[in-house]
Order: sequence, then structure tokens, then C-alpha cells
Amino acid sequence: MGHSVPPLSDKSLLKTQTYVNGEWIDAKSGQTFEVKDPSTGKLIGTQPEMNREDTEAAISAAEAALPAFRAMTGRQRSKLLRKWYDLMVENADDLAKLITWENGKPMADAKGEVAYAANFFEWFSEEAPRTYGETIPATVAGNRVFTVKEPVGVCGLITPWNFPAAMITRKIGPALAAGCTVVAKSPGETPLTAAALAELAHRAGIPKGVVNFVTALKNTAEVGETLTSSPIVRKVSFTGSTGVGKLLMKQSADTLKKLSFELGGNAPFIVFDDADLDVAVAGAIASKFRSSGQTCVCANRLYIQKGIYDAFATAFADKVKNFKVGGGYDEGVTHGPLIHDRAVSKVQAHVDDAISQGGKVLVGGQKIPELGANFFQPTVIRDMTDDMKLAHEETFGPVAGLFPFATEAEVVKLANAAEVGLAGYFFSKDVQRCYRVAEALEVGMVGVNTGLISDPAAPFGGVKHSGFGREGSSLGIEMYQTTKMITLGGMGQPLQGS
Repeated sequence: MGHSVPPLSDKSLLKTQTYVNGEWIDAKSGQTFEVKDPSTGKLIGTQPEMNREDTEAAISAAEAALPAFRAMTGRQRSKLLRKWYDLMVENADDLAKLITWENGKPMADAKGEVAYAANFFEWFSEEAPRTYGETIPATVAGNRVFTVKEPVGVCGLITPWNFPAAMITRKIGPALAAGCTVVAKSPGETPLTAAALAELAHRAGIPKGVVNFVTALKNTAEVGETLTSSPIVRKVSFTGSTGVGKLLMKQSADTLKKLSFELGGNAPFIVFDDADLDVAVAGAIASKFRSSGQTCVCANRLYIQKGIYDAFATAFADKVKNFKVGGGYDEGVTHGPLIHDRAVSKVQAHVDDAISQGGKVLVGGQKIPELGANFFQPTVIRDMTDDMKLAHEETFGPVAGLFPFATEAEVVKLANAAEVGLAGYFFSKDVQRCYRVAEALEVGMVGVNTGLISDPAAPFGGVKHSGFGREGSSLGIEMYQTTKMITLGGMGQPLQGS
């Protein structure tokens, strides 16, 4: 059990302060909170425990920076984002080490996240010069109508711990491309990756006040409420739980903010009898166990058609038996710890509930105390029923429950019974079925014969209680813009002197 942390090549990326108005600062109160390694429980470092007053100062900095930043051309902003992207690529190893250190995901996963996160800056650097309006033929003869896209203004961004880099770049990238300035609340569990990104923003020459990071753990709710209630903040983008999303939406009502929310998922993963078994198993492994099940698009309910059920269960469990769980830096480790003890308790409760109602554990099912308090075995349970907790709650952990089904109509009904609708996956070689089922699933994103669907070029987001708005793609920048219509009257006169 090494758990040794490889040192950063660039020590200056590990911060104890946060970045507001182009400067590294402490909380006005002087208070800090601790950031702990989920693998060992050991202290990594501290960050400022900021409050309402600190948050308001960051909002003021963003407000002051807005006029000059929005006046830049799209091409100028594009070059700044591109520079920030280049610096992320140059420092990819250190960023990955920080992610593994504070989040626990294995280094291979962390490196993948850094590449994905950087790609949002690359993508939106390319969108920045292309914020096109349109000209519209008017109904009134003498009128000329056209539209321009304008930045919405100061944005409050609130991101979760499961992707400490990518959730941040996916919001900051389009905001800056559109000409907005931001106050980002970094996750209390994983603020050090955010601080390293802020250091790279500084080196990239992002003007002061354009990007500000507010850090808090126990004051998270206070910081969130400050952002949602501020009349200066015109837009809030939040990724996190449905419950918190509903609260933030209520808080934003008084100032009528523009909102985009990416909330909880409970992804159905459907394997039909006519699927390629190997492809389906590989897709399920990738979708269910990525980051030990701690992503909002992870497969949560695996529905396997009866004709392929036993073969799938055996092949899937065999693959899971080959996982190596441990500290994220250790050689050959495929899966790390869960983020904290509350996550472990939820996973244990879902497993115990399934077993008590007749679920049969094929692999795993236990905590791994010899590795550390936050480790849980990757688990596969067969003979799941709709009465079990896992059928209705998002586990957010390394537990795959296999539910049998008979018909297409039955499984789509089960899949759509959830009040959330973020991602859905299914596997089939029948092209007509692929269209039928993709169109029938009530989700924002469908993976057909693949378990991994995230791509900066593709619009990411959900329906129902999974929220609204889309991130990435050409739609991502629209979330940070307003459309201004301009009508010129008295334009239809004949040429002068004719």
C-alpha cells in the first residue's frame, strides 16, 4: 500500500489561496478548510473558507471587468482561450496528479479528464469568433430587421467534485467565448484542481476580474445563495443534484436569472437479445464503472433481455473480477476510492437492500477497509427487481444491478419511469429498433452501441428533473448569450436624385 503521491513538476500549481480579480487572496475572515486525500484520509492542503462578503467582492470584480472584456473582438477572446488550452496541455501531468490526489480517480482516468477538460477551451476558442446574428426579411416594407448576439453579463458557475477540471472548463469556456465574466464556485471536495486552472488562466493573460474563483466547504450554501440573489449576476450555471438545483432555481426567481442546470441522472442501460455481447459488456464496463460509478451519466439500471441475460451476467461479472482497486497512483490500479464516507454508506445501503429482496451478488458487495475507509468493491448483482432502492435512486457508486426484461415496450416503460432523464444507453444490431428505442427514451442523450458519449462537439444535458440547457457543442455558447433584435425604420426610399 504505497499511496505515495508523485511530486508535481511545477510546485507553483499547488495553491493555498484562491484567485479573485487577478490576485491570490485569503478569505477576509482568515478561515480555511481542509482538502483530504480520499484514498488515505490524509491532509493535502487548505483553501480559503469564503463567505457572502468574499463572494460579493468577487462579483464586483467580475462586474468591473465586464465592459472591457465584452468589448474585445471574438478573435481576441479566442486567442486567450487558446493560450489557456495550450497551458493545460503543457501541464497535463501535474493537473492529472492533482485530480487523482483530491478526487481519487486513477491516473489513467485523470489524464483522460484533463484532455477532455482542455478540449472545451479549444472548442470554445473556435466558437468565439463565430457568434453570428442574422438578417430577417421584415413584414413592413420600409423596415430592416437584424439580430446580434450579446454576452448575458456576469455569470455564477457552480461545479461538482466528480470532474474537478472538466465541469469547470465546460462552463468557463463558453462564458468567456461569449464575452461574459465569471465567478466560479469550485467544489469544496476538489478545489485544488480549480486553483491550478486559475494559475494557468493568469499565465495565459486572461484579464483581471474576468475569471474569479470562490472557495468554500461549510459555507457552500451561503456562497450559492449569494450568487443566485445578486442582481449583478445575470446567469447561473449549475451541475449537481436535482434537490440543490430546485433550491437554486427558487433562489434565482427574484432576480429572474438565465439558468442552465445539469442535474442528477439514473441512466438506463439496455441490452437486447440481438446485441453483440462483447460490445455490450465492454460498453457496460465503461459506462457503469468509470470513476467508480461517480458520474451523472453512469449506467445505473442495467436492463438485460432474457435471451441474453445469463450470458451477459457471467461475461460482465468475469470482467469486473479483473478490476484492481487501490490508490489512484498505484501501478495497475483501475478503480479508486469513493469521494467520502457518505458515498460509501449509500452504496452499502443499496447493496444491502438488493440482497434483502433476493438480489444475488455475483462479485463484490463489500467495503474494503484494508485499503481505506472510502473503498468499496466493484459489485455486480443479478435478479434485480423494480422494488429495490437501486431501481429508483442514483447509486453514484460501483454497483451494477442487472434487471431482466422480456419486450422492447416493457423495457422502455421501465426506463422512462424515472423522474430524471439525462443519459440512456442501449445495444442492438437491428437498425429499425435503434431508431425506435432512441426516439422513445425520455432522456437528453442516447448512446447506441456505446457506453461513452461525452464529447465537446456534442450537446450535453437532460430533460425532466435532470434539468435544462446544453453544454458543449454550438449550443453551449448560446447559453451565455442574449439575442438583440434591431429594426431600422424608413429604409425603403428610392435612390436619391432619381
